[in-house]
Amino acid sequence: MMDYVRIIRDLREDADKTQTEIAQVLGTSQTMYARYERGANELPIRHLISLCRYYRVSADYILGLRSDKQ
Repeated sequence: MMDYVRIIRDLREDADKTQTEIAQVLGTSQTMYARYERGANELPIRHLISLCRYYRVSADYILGLRSDKQ
């Protein structure tokens, strides 16, 4: 499994948010967001940037390139 798939799910769960709530932040559907969390669809760069801003973490963290969030 790709690291970011696990990481975006963990970030969402740690923030006590639903897939629907995060999908609204991204301007997409819950179904599409669920596909990102399952790894069925790749996460677009624009959504990566939005998630970084929303969770206040670096792209390197979400992509699994760094263990620290900043």
